[in-house]
Amino acid sequence: MKTKHDPDYLDSMSKNPNNWRGPFYFNRKDPRLLVPKLYPAFGKTLNFASPYSYVFLIALILVIVLAQFFL
Repeated sequence: MKTKHDPDYLDSMSKNPNNWRGPFYFNRKDPRLLVPKLYPAFGKTLNFASPYSYVFLIALILVIVLAQFFL
C-alpha cells in the first residue's frame, strides 16, 4: 500500500489532469504547497487547494508593498 508521502504517489497526483484548472493546481489530498507543473521543466506552482498558498501569496504581496514604502 502506498503511503501519503510516497514520491511516486505524489508525482502521480500532480500529473493527473483532473487536478489542474488551466495553469492552476487544486488537490486537497496533496500535502505539498509547491508542486511540479505538468511539464516539470517549467518549474513549480502553488497548490491552490491548500490554505497556506493564500497565506504565502498575501505575505508576498505585503513584502512587495512594504518594500515600496521603505526603499
